[in-house]
Amino acid sequence: MTTRRRVTRTGTDQAFRWAKFATSRYAKALKPLGITNFTDYEGQDGHPDLKGFGDGKRAFFWLKEGKPDPQAVHVGFVAKNHAEVDAFYKAAIGAGGKSKEAPQARPEYYPGYYATWVFDPDGHDIEVVHKS
Repeated sequence: MTTRRRVTRTGTDQAFRWAKFATSRYAKALKPLGITNFTDYEGQDGHPDLKGFGDGKRAFFWLKEGKPDPQAVHVGFVAKNHAEVDAFYKAAIGAGGKSKEAPQARPEYYPGYYATWVFDPDGHDIEVVHKS
């Protein structure tokens, strides 16, 4: 018997120039879906500024400050707890991934934010997060 588990996506981001014009275009295009630009993240220590779009409770689509790059893909998954974040990191490294950031608390992103980031063998940025 196989047990299947639903995987929840935390979000995706793509590097677009998010001048007022880009942000307003996305705001208009996503409005019929009930998705709005409701949160901004001021980057620190080299992290780019972000514009967060979502349902008003949770951001799940981000525009990132920077030069557009169609290959700049970031995929995120939600873990049930810190142990799952840690287990993912160990498994991903064991499967040939490269560490971007080891599992750790990141309160500068969000209170209770615990995450890890790895690059898969093709260079995609994969994040696994638990928010408590």
